[in-house]
Amino acid sequence: MYAIIETGGKQYKVQEGDVLFIEKLDATAGDSFTFDKVLAVSNGEGLVTGTPLVAGASVSATVEKHGKGQKVIVYKYKPKKNYRRKQGHRQPYSKVTIGKIQA
Repeated sequence: MYAIIETGGKQYKVQEGDVLFIEKLDATAGDSFTFDKVLAVSNGEGLVTGTPLVAGASVSATVEKHGKGQKVIVYKYKPKKNYRRKQGHRQPYSKVTIGKIQA
């Protein structure tokens, strides 16, 4: 059984027991979190898709920890004009473990 959920502007295919690194959630480490935006659910017999969401479906997960990703360097310059700007960015994430899929 798997489900397709949407969180942080991205879509993820999840199964029970999966570990995901997603956009940072507004929950503390150790809390349970419920994803209500379920786009599709597969339950052995077939695939149930929503228009746009599956009614009554949810995916529960546990927030393991929060952190920051690898540093990405943003470097801008204009040739022959002595214009250089260097900037770094680390995207915050949440590590979640998928629990139960309810359809």
